[in-house]
Amino acid sequence: MESTLMVMGDKAALPYYTPIKILQRNKGDIMIKVFGHQAPDTDATGSALIWAWYLNEVAKKPATAYVLGTPNTEALFVLERWGFKLPEILTGIEAGEKVVIVDTNNPAELFENISDADIRQVIDHHAIAGGLTTKTPINFTIRPVASTATVMMAIIPSEAMEAMPDPVKGLVLSCILSDTLEFRSPTTTPRDVAIAHRMAKDLGLDIPTYAAEMFAAKSDISHFSDAELLRLDSKIFEVGEAKMRISVLETTSPSVVLDRKASLMETMGSVTVEDGVDEVLLFVVDILNEASTLLVPNEAVKALAEKSFNAEVSGDMVLLPGVVSRKKQIIPNLKV
Repeated sequence: MESTLMVMGDKAALPYYTPIKILQRNKGDIMIKVFGHQAPDTDATGSALIWAWYLNEVAKKPATAYVLGTPNTEALFVLERWGFKLPEILTGIEAGEKVVIVDTNNPAELFENISDADIRQVIDHHAIAGGLTTKTPINFTIRPVASTATVMMAIIPSEAMEAMPDPVKGLVLSCILSDTLEFRSPTTTPRDVAIAHRMAKDLGLDIPTYAAEMFAAKSDISHFSDAELLRLDSKIFEVGEAKMRISVLETTSPSVVLDRKASLMETMGSVTVEDGVDEVLLFVVDILNEASTLLVPNEAVKALAEKSFNAEVSGDMVLLPGVVSRKKQIIPNLKV
């Protein structure tokens, strides 16, 4: 039997139910699986939980949140901070299963057979990738904001927002602070800022203090192997005729990552082979100083860095001032 998300400890404010109770309440309904992209970050993890709450408690449709892999350390911190258990890791999907996809619309970040599922809804804030097919017309919502949680707050009726429990508000706030790097990212919009401040006010939180706690958790990479770090927050993209895994590590302590530079660059070779890509690009984002360092393991990446960012590369890494957003500053500029 599938297990629904449960809320732990003193923060048990969310009225989640076991699947049996849900099915009794919605006789004949089939559980909807809600999930985001592979290599789940805070927004993918939190948005799945937010929308599962909405479907269960507002739309009265049985739903369960999942993740497509172990979330990063920041997302795990957020789950614990707001009293959520880690959602079950979903390893596959069967044809005809009802699903809602959040924080991506890119089939490459989902299961190979994702279009065989009964996709009921897509909620996202990324560019349209193309490739998804659906059985029937669906609600496909993409907004040019920094976080999927922000998109959801535009969909959820105002009366439901008023009744939103504090743990869910905590998820909304966390998703926005994570994806905006506490409003430092160029993807940040006034809508993201307004919702974040509204959630923080309702929760009695100071945004800089809470964001610092989140970023400290994200910066703890001590228990990850080099291969895990390269895949932790990464997406595969076609750049010209090249297929690349583009990895981003956002941290308040970039030196901790860069101290592992030699072993990370050595591991890039095996990861490219295992993942069937041409190159692995690792951008170490310094959250506080708003800059990225790109590791340069070979001549191909050196040429890419110089062409894409108008940078002079003289060693095995290059500093890119002001570059903090994969979606808005890295992907659109890549040239081979």
